[in-house]
Amino acid sequence: MNKILLSFQDNRTGILLMLAAALSTSLGQLLWKVSEGSINWALAGGFALYFLGAVFMMTAYRFGSLSVLHPFMSVGYIFAIFFGFFFIGEVITVNMLLGTSLILAGVLLIGGGDR
Repeated sequence: MNKILLSFQDNRTGILLMLAAALSTSLGQLLWKVSEGSINWALAGGFALYFLGAVFMMTAYRFGSLSVLHPFMSVGYIFAIFFGFFFIGEVITVNMLLGTSLILAGVLLIGGGDR
């Protein structure tokens, strides 16, 4: 357990940037959905947030190991599930919650594997 915490500590800045990337790209995708295929502010905002997420991701790799940081992008799936629920009324099923738990477990296990 101590090795996992040390790995997170060593990669802290990269992990935070990667989480910001996952959040930004998830919000960008939400705005694409809200735009309903029209060229409007939501579509443009979605592209801007997705671009920002890519910048965060590229920057994150300067502050940690690829094998530790990249799995944190899968947290974007978790963000997307909750954004869908809160902003567009999608239903969260038991399978989604199960999948979310598996994603979190995987991220914690792989993310802590630098040492």
